[in-house]
Amino acid sequence: MAAETTDAGTVRVDAWIWSVRLTKTRSQAASACRAGHVRVNGERVKPAHALRTGDEVRVFTSGRERLVVVSKIVRKRVGPPVAVQCYVDNSPPPPPREFVAPAAIRDRGAGRPTKRDRRELDRLHSSGYGGSAEQGR
Repeated sequence: MAAETTDAGTVRVDAWIWSVRLTKTRSQAASACRAGHVRVNGERVKPAHALRTGDEVRVFTSGRERLVVVSKIVRKRVGPPVAVQCYVDNSPPPPPREFVAPAAIRDRGAGRPTKRDRRELDRLHSSGYGGSAEQGR
């Protein structure tokens, strides 16, 4: 374990994000850096930016922003129990999941919906469950 984590030195930001399991792959971490979704101490960084202990890292992935403070430098990918010891998570709580109405289910082999079926589907969508663009009909 001594070779995996150290308290001194620097490491690439994309490698560290991947090592502590904030992204699934290192290429996703590098792509997030290039797209501007990673900030270190408030500044957008490139994948090769040197990361030090105490730096504040903001990562926006999968529709959620993660705000972490680096407590240990990790050079290789580690397991989840070790990964959570490498940073202090100051992220806001994840947004609540929105209610999604079940899709209208038609019997197999029923064919195309009739005009009446179509109107019922439009009414269902316009009632607020589906969010249809034509709600004012």
